[in-house]
Formats: sequence, structure tokens, C-alpha cells
Amino acid sequence: MKDSFNVTAGQMGENITTQGIDLLELPRDTVLYIGETAVIKVTGLRNPCIQIDQFKPGLMKAVLDRDKQGNLIRKAGIMSIVLESGEVHPGDQVRIQLPLLPYRPLERV
Repeated sequence: MKDSFNVTAGQMGENITTQGIDLLELPRDTVLYIGETAVIKVTGLRNPCIQIDQFKPGLMKAVLDRDKQGNLIRKAGIMSIVLESGEVHPGDQVRIQLPLLPYRPLERV
């Protein structure tokens, strides 16, 4: 989407922007360790609302798709809860701890 929309980090209401991690493929309850002390647990998929079209026309359509069975696919990011607070800085490493099997896919929250 970055080729179609000029959206910079933080403009869409996100608290943390990552690079190189397929967040949408993480299972529910994945724990992310960010920087030295911050720890968050992935809870679900961010549900985009029509307001993002007011920000950039066409963006809502760009963050929604359908799979082969017609199920809605959300591509607007993920939601999580803070387990341990801490300072997060640009360039901080993000370490991923997957939950125990069986993995549960992310769903809309």
C-alpha cells in the first residue's frame, strides 16, 4: 500500500509501527518484546472504519479484501494489550514469542 498511499508512521492512529514482521499472520496471544522492557500480547485484528477514507480516499478498500471463500480479510494492523510498560524507541528490536500450540488465528476485535 505504501506505493499507492502516502501514509507515514503514526498517521493512522497506531501506537507502534513495525517493519519486517508479518503481523497479520501472528497467532492470537503472541507476545512481543519491544526494546529493553516493553511487552505486549497480540489480541486480534484491527477493524478499520470508514473514517480512514476521510484521511485518504480509497484507503478503506485497500485495507479490506476477500479470500477464495469470500471471507473478509482485514489488513489494517493488529491490536494488543500491554503486559509490561517501557520506553520504545525507533529502531528497537522486536522479539517474538509464539504461544503454545494449537495456534489460534487473529480475529476482529
